[in-house]
Amino acid sequence: MIDIPHVLPTTHSGVAPGTAGQTPLVGRRRELERITAALASLPSVVLVEGEAGSGKSRLVQEVCRTVRGRGVRVLAGGCHPLPDPMSFGPVLGALARALDELPEPDRLQAQTGVLAHLLPHLAHRLPPAPPVPPLPRTYRFQILGAVRAVLESLGSTVLVVEDMHWADDDTRELVLLLARDLPQNLGLLLTYRREDLPQATAVLGAPYRRPPGVAGSEVRLDALGEQDVQDLTAAVLGPRATRGLGRAVYERSGGLPLVAEEDLLALAEAGHGCEDIDLTAVLEAAAVPRAVRETVLSRLARLSDPAVSVTRAAAVLSHPSPRRLLAEVADLDGDVATAALVECLHTAVLREIAPGLYGFGHALAEQAVRRDMPGPLREELHQRSHRLLEAQPEPPLAQLARHSHALNDTEAWLREAEAGAVQAVAAGDDEAAARLLRAVLSQPRIDSDVRTRCALALAGLSRYSIHAGSDTALLRRIMAGPDLTGQIRGEIRLALGLTMIDYAGDGGGQRELQRAVTELEDAPELAARAMAALARTAPDATGPEAAAWLERAENAAKDLPLGGQARAAVLATRLELMALEGDPGVWARLDQLPRQSQDCGVRLEYVRAINNVGFAAMEHGFDEEAARLLGESRDACQHSGFGLMECAGRAGLLVLDLLGGRWTGLDDRLDALGSLAPGMDRLTRVTAHIGGFLAAARGQWARAMDEFQRAAALEERSCSVGGVLSAKAAIARLHLCRDDPHSAWAVASAAMDPFPADPRPWAGDLLPVAVRSAVACGEDEAARRLVATAELRIGGRSTPAIAAALHLAHGMLLETGGDPAGAAERFDRAQVAYQVMGRPYHAAQASEHLARTRIPGAVHHAARQLSRAVHIYTGLGADADAARCQRTLRRLGLTPPVPRGRRGYGAQLSPRERQVAQLLGEGATNQDMAGALALSVRTVEHHVARTLRKLGVTRESLHAQDVVPHAP
Repeated sequence: MIDIPHVLPTTHSGVAPGTAGQTPLVGRRRELERITAALASLPSVVLVEGEAGSGKSRLVQEVCRTVRGRGVRVLAGGCHPLPDPMSFGPVLGALARALDELPEPDRLQAQTGVLAHLLPHLAHRLPPAPPVPPLPRTYRFQILGAVRAVLESLGSTVLVVEDMHWADDDTRELVLLLARDLPQNLGLLLTYRREDLPQATAVLGAPYRRPPGVAGSEVRLDALGEQDVQDLTAAVLGPRATRGLGRAVYERSGGLPLVAEEDLLALAEAGHGCEDIDLTAVLEAAAVPRAVRETVLSRLARLSDPAVSVTRAAAVLSHPSPRRLLAEVADLDGDVATAALVECLHTAVLREIAPGLYGFGHALAEQAVRRDMPGPLREELHQRSHRLLEAQPEPPLAQLARHSHALNDTEAWLREAEAGAVQAVAAGDDEAAARLLRAVLSQPRIDSDVRTRCALALAGLSRYSIHAGSDTALLRRIMAGPDLTGQIRGEIRLALGLTMIDYAGDGGGQRELQRAVTELEDAPELAARAMAALARTAPDATGPEAAAWLERAENAAKDLPLGGQARAAVLATRLELMALEGDPGVWARLDQLPRQSQDCGVRLEYVRAINNVGFAAMEHGFDEEAARLLGESRDACQHSGFGLMECAGRAGLLVLDLLGGRWTGLDDRLDALGSLAPGMDRLTRVTAHIGGFLAAARGQWARAMDEFQRAAALEERSCSVGGVLSAKAAIARLHLCRDDPHSAWAVASAAMDPFPADPRPWAGDLLPVAVRSAVACGEDEAARRLVATAELRIGGRSTPAIAAALHLAHGMLLETGGDPAGAAERFDRAQVAYQVMGRPYHAAQASEHLARTRIPGAVHHAARQLSRAVHIYTGLGADADAARCQRTLRRLGLTPPVPRGRRGYGAQLSPRERQVAQLLGEGATNQDMAGALALSVRTVEHHVARTLRKLGVTRESLHAQDVVPHAP
């Protein structure tokens, strides 16, 4: 989600673009808040620093929009890198835009007439021009006084001067004197690039400190984070944006907004009308954008010859490098090289990436320098780099391979790339290893032994890597080749099937695993692992298919070594299925796992068992035990480098945060986790479920429905019965929130027909939601059949979550049947069960049900229950649920009266108006908002009108730009 208010985007020229050029402002919420807050109290001086492409102009545009919305005038000018700039040009240009707003000449101070010499087209709006004094210093002093007087006459004004690093001396002096003696109605907003200031020069020409009584702020714009670039990619490319593409844009741009925008707009143009084009491949083959190339090369042209040599050496090395290596590749003596490197750092051509290591800030700058080099010089630098790196005690083989590739030495490149992959795995850098292996395997003609070794190595990495999803197509092509034996093909297919299921959520992975079992007939160790995988990934993990595969796996593994991976995989799967069935014997067997095995594959199987048993424990309501196991799994994965499993464990911990009411910052934690494994289906499903749950609780029903439907589609693709039913339950519950029980019953009844044998899918919300929607539609008999079938299916396997769901369902039946006392007892037991589990939101829902049963005869008891629920909902941020309870309290006449003299919010949005704006951004109708906020439609209409007026937008533009206002 874009994290600051959206408006009609503008290009860096300040002109509103057409649809092809629209890019939203992302990742600058804190900076926007600081600047607008500083300019809210005049006089004020704000300095904004940032390197080229960091988005200073785009941020200033948004600041100006906000300031104008407060009724404050904005005058803007900019400095330019001209050989002979006009004195005071940026400020005079800004004043020229105030032609129609100046007071009559007789109301202006006489000294303002001096500006007529500089602004002749304004002469008729100024007092008579005095003679030009003979001394330049006196003339400049008159101009300063005139500018100050004009600005003072305009009322509340913000003067913006951009690119102060290019300011002429007269402009810099004028701005400095203004900043030291500001009119009470004036704000200054100045932007600059520190690296382009004249050496040892302050931005205002002299040290500056804000005078007493002057507000302000100093803001530095750093590069955007990866999630911000992901958001920008999604905003520009829509559904064609993928996590992998967003990561590629981020890596190319180094997080600089202007660089990312250049790439994204080019991708949008390339993909227009071409739905089948691979945008990631287009990006990889794209040239350096013109604006980036010109900026880099113009800065390079200002460097000394030794500094250019160091820059070229860094571009060819293409890896953060120490000073000595840069000097040797550049063929410079030590002192000369040091001075050259310092020059590169001062001008921001190079950066200190890590202590003692220097390189470029982003890949495109490096490419621009490397591609600008004459071919013979580039070849010489590659040869020198290869020779120097090869002579190191432990040569970095991956870097050697890159230089060999650039020198067209294919034989050396293949040898170094394969060895480099082994070196990267030993160093724990699986992704670097995978990149090298993919490069080797993509070659059309390589020795079959090399291909086999590299294919097996890449397949092995897919068990751990969080980027494994990109390898499925490559592994398929390799398996289709004629030079693989059946066993090798089966081993690769085993890895492919697991990757398809665990990473991509592709149910087709089951078919690959079944084929692998046949191909691995002569390899019982691998065949047993494939059978165990088929058991744990069966659509119904507690059904007969899973049991049959597990039995086959146990038979295949019984004669294998006890400490091997096959026995570990079979044991881990047995523990998972026991946990899913609610078998209490799983805990004792889990404690006996030999967790400290030295075999990486064995350790992975045991960590998987701990992780998946943790998930099962959470589904059954053992949240405390689940947190312990998932935390142990996460920590073990971090230690062992099991990135894929670590993400799965962290996803489970986020679900526990949701259930446990730890909602503060949960959106940010979801985004951070999602950026770690772009494209990992399991994470996408979790984020969709959690995001939908939070949105529904906040009353953002359109967003919630989108998330739940996305989750349902993903769960169906992964053939996860439990996941599909959970998503359907969420959709049905959302229909109930919208007072549409018939739609809820249609969804829930379809999900429960046939009734799932495994109790876990309905142990959360599905059974209570189905019963509630059934009785609301008059389907009492169907509701009773559901409850009876549920009790029959669970037998004696009741767990906390199942028991709580049954209490709620029974309570609803008793309430409908005219037994409020019996219903109250059941709801009270459900409430206690959820409290014991540590699930406050679900406990509050049970409190609501309990209160409803007590309303006719014990109103004050009901009020206490509802007030308790309101307190919980409000603390969580579940605004829609809190509003529903408050509406019931108002209906009972128990809401405390609102004190007179409520806080005034002026031009800012009140908390209620922020809720309305959020819902408007979701496309909610007035009727939707009335239901979500427990208000009348007429009251909502008033809130909508005030909200739109304060934001200065229409309802349509608010929805189109997805405006999500933040708290003041």
